[in-house]
Amino acid sequence: MMNRYLLILFYFLLGLSCLLSNNIDKSRENAITNAIKVVSPAVVGINVTQIKQHISHPFFDPFIDPFFEDFFKPRARNYKVKNLGSGIIISNDGYIVTNSHVIEQADEIVVSIVGGDTFLATIIGFDDLTDIALIKIEGNNFPYVEFGNSDNLIIGEWVIALGNPLGLFDISNSPTATVGILSGKSMDFGQKESGRVYQGMLQTDASINPGNSGGPLVNSLGEVIGLNTFIMTNSNYNQGSIGIGFAIPINQAIEISDLLKINGKIDRTFSTGIHVQPLDKTMRKYFNINDSQGVIIKDIDFGSSGERSGLRVGDVILTVNNKIIKKIDDIMKIIEEGLYQSNDFITVGILRNGNEVFYQLQLEGTTK
Repeated sequence: MMNRYLLILFYFLLGLSCLLSNNIDKSRENAITNAIKVVSPAVVGINVTQIKQHISHPFFDPFIDPFFEDFFKPRARNYKVKNLGSGIIISNDGYIVTNSHVIEQADEIVVSIVGGDTFLATIIGFDDLTDIALIKIEGNNFPYVEFGNSDNLIIGEWVIALGNPLGLFDISNSPTATVGILSGKSMDFGQKESGRVYQGMLQTDASINPGNSGGPLVNSLGEVIGLNTFIMTNSNYNQGSIGIGFAIPINQAIEISDLLKINGKIDRTFSTGIHVQPLDKTMRKYFNINDSQGVIIKDIDFGSSGERSGLRVGDVILTVNNKIIKKIDDIMKIIEEGLYQSNDFITVGILRNGNEVFYQLQLEGTTK
């Protein structure tokens, strides 16, 4: 009798297992589709109208006699340029994080949300150095994203790029998705020609194209781990994706956007009161410095942070934050690539009396 009940139970469980298996096979849903479903409602398309200026010169400008110069002055003409990008809603009251380069020189910003509704956005603040901007649309109860921890990522884990590539958001009234893996992390590019600093970047082979900038890079849990920012292409003519895209780590984006929400800007203006000049051959011989390293302090303003730090006129600056200084511009480059803000401290290594010593120098804020 017991064996009969066990046999019935066995077939019941077997049938239930087959039924569940069949349902899973037919659903086609997985972690990727679920992550897209969770994050998509908080992704927006951004359309920007920029006002730029063109300076036109008379076509025969090289041949103008000086007497007629006042009659043929260059003329300035304003014209409108369209730019597009993506963004993510980070709170239910309409705050949106995107890239600074998406909204730069904006005369008008129109945000499209899932479903097709559009809103005029205002700029809360932006930080060109980190390429992060915070904008806002009016309203309440907007869907918003959940953040992951970009300090705790795994090379090879699945990631999804969502956004508005080539303006496709406005066609479907929803973001488009591409899938890949996290190809790399902690990618330091330093300061680019644009003046922006890209440090600690995340690399992905999920397809990123023009218009994806400012959109989210999402993990398989539906958490935003990065802000899609730029791609590498194989030529100056092909601007499409070749599988090498980069995103700003979301931890950095959150930190900057929180400051922008409070202050409207990131204060990076500072003064140290220190004035330096390059070392010439005579100075190098005197200080017994044979290579190209070092710049010399020629003056220090009274009452400045440079004076308070203990630095002196005649000190030779060899390093800043343990990075070698070869020319004057190196100092500012190190400070900018370190993303320092007003009143932060840097470590200056100097040569004095034949010995290398280190001092803490404050980047004293200049705004009150």
